[in-house]
Amino acid sequence: MSEKMEEKSRIITYVVFIFALAVVILNIVSLIFPALLLTSFVSVESRINPFELGAWTIPFLVANLSVLVFGLLYYRKLLPDIITRSFKFILNFEVSRKTAIVAFLVIIGIYIGLSVWELTLQEIDIWADWEVVGSIIESFPSGGKDHTALRVIYVNNFLLYASQEILQNVKIIPFLASIALVFLVYLLTVKISQKRFAGLVATVILLQSHTFLRYDTTATYANFWTVFYLASLYLIYAKWPLSPLAFVASVFSKALSIAFIPMTIFFALRSKTKTKAKMGVTISYLIIIAAAIAVLLIAGGLGYGKTLREFDGIGFASGLTSWAFQLRIDGLVLLFLLPVTVGLFLKSQNGIKEADSILVLIAGVLLSVPLLAGFTQFNIQPYRWIALIAFFAIGVGALISKTSANGPQD
Repeated sequence: MSEKMEEKSRIITYVVFIFALAVVILNIVSLIFPALLLTSFVSVESRINPFELGAWTIPFLVANLSVLVFGLLYYRKLLPDIITRSFKFILNFEVSRKTAIVAFLVIIGIYIGLSVWELTLQEIDIWADWEVVGSIIESFPSGGKDHTALRVIYVNNFLLYASQEILQNVKIIPFLASIALVFLVYLLTVKISQKRFAGLVATVILLQSHTFLRYDTTATYANFWTVFYLASLYLIYAKWPLSPLAFVASVFSKALSIAFIPMTIFFALRSKTKTKAKMGVTISYLIIIAAAIAVLLIAGGLGYGKTLREFDGIGFASGLTSWAFQLRIDGLVLLFLLPVTVGLFLKSQNGIKEADSILVLIAGVLLSVPLLAGFTQFNIQPYRWIALIAFFAIGVGALISKTSANGPQD
């Protein structure tokens, strides 16, 4: 890489970091002061104390100060030798392909064994929204006349219909999709980090998430869109012409995916793939953007236009504060999102340019939810954060990646 290209790459890294850090800090404000952002958008006088501390404030400060002190002592070489050697051992540790396969199968086997009983639970007994989703599935493919925005997520509805009619249990294919999501997190982490051990770490982080485990078998809030989106990212490496197809499947599982196109293009351009693949992916996704605009203009958004509204500041603020409340049991994400953000920036400076892509993906998800709440009438549900948890897990895996930036460029 020429000196000019290296300088341009460094500028991109700093711009991405500043953007991601600003978004993360904005969300952390709602973690420390849950009422601050919301009350700032309320014009009437409120008795709520905007500076009342949240329940996670003390743990957050302790965890982040501990990481900061450890990092400074490590880079200053002031830690005891045994701690330094142990830390370096973890960073350099790798497992063989056979060991990784066995370990992954054991992990996924334990997960399936502990979760499969949930397939016997009835959706209507758990999720109030199943009444709407169930009626759409029953009348598939027409989907009925109401809830137009939900009828047009054809891939999502088809998979639920197939699970109900063919497998006689509407939860089976959603559960298989969640298993596929775990597999994709492993594959993407290994591809980015070039370490199988990092993939196993990311897998464990995803599977320890309360939010993921809460929604992994539900048909009402199936993970199809996240699975197809992660598949579109992985296919950029594996077989790029299939990436747009997986992305389109994600869009027709949840229309919110269309907002992720800029992040996907950035991911492709920052990836260690051939130039031909990068250009092919970029052109393909630009075509998808043009097609989406045409649909919005000609077909009125296929029913989604009815859900749009003028910007609502209170809705936007509610979206910003929702992550701290809805992920309140996912302490790992709440406590360490900021250190992971800084760590990915440092990793990018060491040659892992996909670290920039992960930062963009994390910031993109954090922004998409409040924007959705600000411009639409959709309710903010915790399942929307599963993509954030997946990117967080991949980000942690990237932190223990190899520092080599080698990869096909031409």
